[in-house]
Amino acid sequence: MDGDSRVEESRYFGRIGVPKIYAYTTPHYSDTPWTGSREGTGLLKVGYTEKEVVDRIWQQFPTATPEKQPFTILLEDQAVTDDRGFFRDGSVHKLLEKKGVRRVNGEWFECTVEDVKEALIEIKTGQRTTTSGRHQDFDMRPEQRAAVSATARYFRAQSESKNGAGDRRASHFLWNAKMRFGKTFTSYQLAKEMGWKRVLVLTYKPAVADAWREDLESHVDFDGWQFLSRDENYEDMDDNRPIVWFASFQDILGRTADGKIKPRFEAAHLIDWDCVILDEYHFGAWRDAAKDLYDADLAESDLESDAAKKDEDAAQAFSEETFPLSVAHFLYLSGTPFRALGSGEFLEDQIYNWTYADEQRAKEAWDENKRGPNPYAELPQMVLMTYQMPDAIREVALKGEQNEFDLNEFFRAEKVPAEEAEDGIETYRFIHENAVQDWLHLIRGKYMPANLVAGEDHVKPPVPFEDVRLQRHLTHTFWFMPSVASCRAMKLLLGQEQNVFFHDYRVIVAAGSDAGMGLEAIKPVRDAIGKGVDTKTITLSCGKLTTGVSVAPWSGIFMLRSTSSPESYFQAAFRVQTPWSLTNRDGLDPKRKEILKHKCYIFDFAPSRALNLIAEYNSRIDIGSTEASVEKKVSDFIHFLPVLCYDGFHMHPLNAEQLLDYAVSGIASTMLAKRWQSARMVNVDNDALERILNNATLLASLERIEAFRSLGKDLTKVISSEKALNQVKKEKGKLDTKETKDEDKKNRGFKKELREKLLKFVTRVPVFMYLTDHREATLVDVIQNIEPQLFTRVTGLQVKDFRTLCEIGVFNSQVMNAAIFAFKRFEEASLIYAGGQDLPERVGGFDAIIGRTELHEVTETIS
Repeated sequence: MDGDSRVEESRYFGRIGVPKIYAYTTPHYSDTPWTGSREGTGLLKVGYTEKEVVDRIWQQFPTATPEKQPFTILLEDQAVTDDRGFFRDGSVHKLLEKKGVRRVNGEWFECTVEDVKEALIEIKTGQRTTTSGRHQDFDMRPEQRAAVSATARYFRAQSESKNGAGDRRASHFLWNAKMRFGKTFTSYQLAKEMGWKRVLVLTYKPAVADAWREDLESHVDFDGWQFLSRDENYEDMDDNRPIVWFASFQDILGRTADGKIKPRFEAAHLIDWDCVILDEYHFGAWRDAAKDLYDADLAESDLESDAAKKDEDAAQAFSEETFPLSVAHFLYLSGTPFRALGSGEFLEDQIYNWTYADEQRAKEAWDENKRGPNPYAELPQMVLMTYQMPDAIREVALKGEQNEFDLNEFFRAEKVPAEEAEDGIETYRFIHENAVQDWLHLIRGKYMPANLVAGEDHVKPPVPFEDVRLQRHLTHTFWFMPSVASCRAMKLLLGQEQNVFFHDYRVIVAAGSDAGMGLEAIKPVRDAIGKGVDTKTITLSCGKLTTGVSVAPWSGIFMLRSTSSPESYFQAAFRVQTPWSLTNRDGLDPKRKEILKHKCYIFDFAPSRALNLIAEYNSRIDIGSTEASVEKKVSDFIHFLPVLCYDGFHMHPLNAEQLLDYAVSGIASTMLAKRWQSARMVNVDNDALERILNNATLLASLERIEAFRSLGKDLTKVISSEKALNQVKKEKGKLDTKETKDEDKKNRGFKKELREKLLKFVTRVPVFMYLTDHREATLVDVIQNIEPQLFTRVTGLQVKDFRTLCEIGVFNSQVMNAAIFAFKRFEEASLIYAGGQDLPERVGGFDAIIGRTELHEVTETIS
């Protein structure tokens, strides 16, 4: 075919041109100071094209330049409005100038990328924002929409029912949502959905105020909303626009020396609040047992400042019934609300759950072909690796009847007396320094007595700082220590010449008063890490930075303290799941992200503790699936958070049954009995008492029992008294007379006695389980059992009354589920021991021989 007869592509065939707005800068202009009325540096060129943006920009550099790439693309967006019209760069230029941006040399502007984004949002929506800085327009994720929908539906239903009954009490709702859920953004979306105008955010950690402010002031959805914190005065706010007031518990609940409201917060007491949002609710059960939340050994950790301790006291004094402000709704936010779930103060329809397993399940199920980019892709999978310490190392810290290994004792440290310190310099050392040094050798794979050698399968188990698959992930790690002294001792030990491997790591002590409070403590860590790609760090802490902070390059946490609190454990563990990615690394595509962290690791050297906490976490965290067995919950959980255990011989991936066998194996019958005697089994707060009183059928059944003959009369009297006392607390901040204090003491005595009476029913449940032929795994199995007469004869309650007490939150089904499952495992173990069936040979709770398949799973998991 000659040239004249060929079909000319440019004449007969076209292409679809997508209109785009772009912005870029050059090395010459990136730091140029602004000379207009606004302060700042850096010029951007804003243009339009229907070609590939990078091709269009290259056309603007027709001659060779010294730089290999003479520009960095900062923004690329479609030039299409919400009603499917299109616009050109001239519209953006005019709007930027209208907002006070100075134009330089044609299409160059003295502005930021955020300024351009804000202008694009206004052009696309056709709506001018009333406040500047609104450059975000992202939508809610599916789980955020579900949370807003469920909460709004509940609040509205409660408002309707209370209006009819004349009930003025506030309704409350809990978001049991893990880190990265987006609690601030979603809370504001709920406020918008509900039409709220006055929202109070109460927190235990005032340092998180910046995150609450940024979400409100940067997103176009909240245009016109005002944020009020310690730096602003309420008198300066516009009463005609919505207000979010951010304060600490001490701000609102604290009083002056003479018992009066703090003058600065008097205005808050005059407002009818649409909602009070309680952030980081796990910091206080905010009931009588609030102090149980904290580990007993946290005395040296991060509550150093007087202000923090006052906030803690104020938080623990919190009660909806005595809260001195007028409130329509309470919204509680927490990623580990175990005390709240355990107290029974929230019923099933008052909770929205979004757990780690939910998140990873959504990540796994997302179809990018149908739904576009995966919004969960950046959230790394967690892997728990536990190691049984060699006997020669662990023997220095064995405690208790069962000789359990105690990490707090192992890493116990002391300040060296001044007369022993060199040159009078303050120094610290470990009590068991030789053993700790052996441990440092162990995590390097250099401790030979540990038997960390290849077995008959010729595969050496992976250890953190030897296995290259792990080592490449662990350039930045967090070490959770028992005390300030142990943190300082570890830094000194790592610096000694025998630990030359660790000299490549910058070691930061984020502990003690000299490390700073709140956001001050994170600054040295971020300074040391920098961009994270060419540095190595180890952060040592005994409590600081374990909640409310995000350090993207942290990819591994070493659990080196004997915390038995699932709150403390998992709040710290989830620090390492913060996404780490680089955007626009080559400067050519501002939308392209390179994910640097696909997996992150928890390293634990007390396997029994770690596996017990996983079992407890899964039995308590998801209240919405009370009928699922603990084994099913654990199985789902470890599908997304694999658990690998080194028992001194082999590294094993555990399934749910193995994990629970190990977790329950150390529970003696006396410990099981104590579980059934726990006060957490029964809830007798004022709401629970009213629910009993308002259920005529239940009340009549209970009053037929001798111990409860006058229950209705007693409840009526106590509830009336409690309301009167709460009113006094509300008005005066405390009970100020001997009469009111005596009455309060009498009411507490009645509640204690009532709890003990109700607990007698609960303590007989394991007797009933033992007498039946069934192997009940959950509470549902117990109360749906086919032997109701035996149940009544043993427990003293009819099944229907027992079920009702669970449904109204008097009996705590979550705590009971965990106790029932532990009893089941213990009972089955007893039957097996008696000759019911054969057990495979086990070593340290694990199968003695590891197969090739399991070795492959270990390799796949850590790679």
